[in-house]
Amino acid sequence: MAYRGGLPVFFNPEQCRNETEVESKFIVQYLLPHLGYEPGTWYQEVELGKIRLDFLVFAARHYQMDRRADIASGLVIEAKSPHHHLGPFVKKLEYYLTELWIPYGVLTNGKLFKIYSRINQKIHCIFECRGASVHAQIGMIRTIIGRDEIQSLQGMRSTKVSPSPPPPLPISTSPPGDPPCLIPELSTFSLPPKTMRTIAIYHNKGGVGKTTTVVNLAAALSKQGKRVLVIDLDSQANTTFAVGLVQFDDEEDALSKTLSENNIQQVLSSEEMYPIKAVAQTAHSFCTPPIDVVPAHIDLMRAENELNSQENARFILSQKLHDVEHDYDIVLIDTPPSLNLFARYALIAADYLIIPSDLKPFANQGLKNVQTLVKDVNNFRRNINRTPIQLLGVLANKISTNARFVQSTLPKRMQAVTDRYGLKMMESIIYEREFLAKCAEQVRIIDGREVPDPRSVVDFNPSCASAQEFQDLALEVLAKIAP
Repeated sequence: MAYRGGLPVFFNPEQCRNETEVESKFIVQYLLPHLGYEPGTWYQEVELGKIRLDFLVFAARHYQMDRRADIASGLVIEAKSPHHHLGPFVKKLEYYLTELWIPYGVLTNGKLFKIYSRINQKIHCIFECRGASVHAQIGMIRTIIGRDEIQSLQGMRSTKVSPSPPPPLPISTSPPGDPPCLIPELSTFSLPPKTMRTIAIYHNKGGVGKTTTVVNLAAALSKQGKRVLVIDLDSQANTTFAVGLVQFDDEEDALSKTLSENNIQQVLSSEEMYPIKAVAQTAHSFCTPPIDVVPAHIDLMRAENELNSQENARFILSQKLHDVEHDYDIVLIDTPPSLNLFARYALIAADYLIIPSDLKPFANQGLKNVQTLVKDVNNFRRNINRTPIQLLGVLANKISTNARFVQSTLPKRMQAVTDRYGLKMMESIIYEREFLAKCAEQVRIIDGREVPDPRSVVDFNPSCASAQEFQDLALEVLAKIAP
């Protein structure tokens, strides 16, 4: 691609191999600059309530998200993989434009380039060309959706916004020749940004301390003032036990019976029923402030084949998490030590991934399997227009406190993870210490029987080394996922 005056003078988007290249090479590097949009006037991966846009473009910098008039003067660009036909995505673009009252939208897979105009509650294709012809047609495209055109449209609209609150969503009259459009004359447009972050804790090797990491990290994050939800996606239900939601080995007590009928299996089995808020239990005694937990049950093991046959099952957890995205700040998902369906569900739903590892040879060899699964899931996420899951790092976990091991062997093993597998290590290290076992083994007497009464290590002994390690881990996680 040749450049002149800092701009690429020619680019053929039909040469893009996947959606990522359509977005980065075609839209970001070529199209937006040629239409006059500078950095700061466009935003990628924008979330507005339940709407997620690939690109939201404005004529002016620093738009105000709480002003509907500002949003309504933007341009939506949706990019698809070259392997996808654009037809199935037209309705979704129509929903975006009519819901946000945006006048123009672009739909492209690199091979085809289409501009749509919204007229009342419908959109109409007003320009179309092959990707290879975009360069020859860029002048025409600029006259429709260039920055100058959008800016003039914004100026025209700003003169029509009433200073007093009008009836909802009135139709504004446009001068002859202007594209008719529905203009919301509202003083504010509240679409709270998504703040919830979902983190999967996953390794296909068992015995690396996943559950211990999940529950104590959850408690440490809660201590930082975060509203935390933990999801137990392992049929062994170790997390459910670890936070004290299972008090007896049998199901005679009311709580255990509730868990057998109201757990993650029901959440995954129905799109309409069993919302997360109805299934989650508060682990009151485990830590302060308490955390919420979606429990697991051994019946989950038998549900895998049934869920695998349901076409939409892989989307259900993501959809239901979307419904509680303003109720929690952080969601931690404990996963099974396998490459099964539930591990995939976790990675599809999560924004971030932490891989706990004791750094022993078998665990390190398993990192290849983790990488393969993550690559496969990321390909699927791209196909459904989601960004790849981000790796926060490999967490050195259950590490021996032997001084010679810590000084000599541990640094070599941590370096090997980066050198051999190309994976970054987290700065935090969780050592295998006595207090981690003690806090999990606490019991109390109910009706003459000993029942589990586990505590998080940051509540059981806040001044111990293990508590400090998890507090440090919580701070590192918060720093890495900060918007």
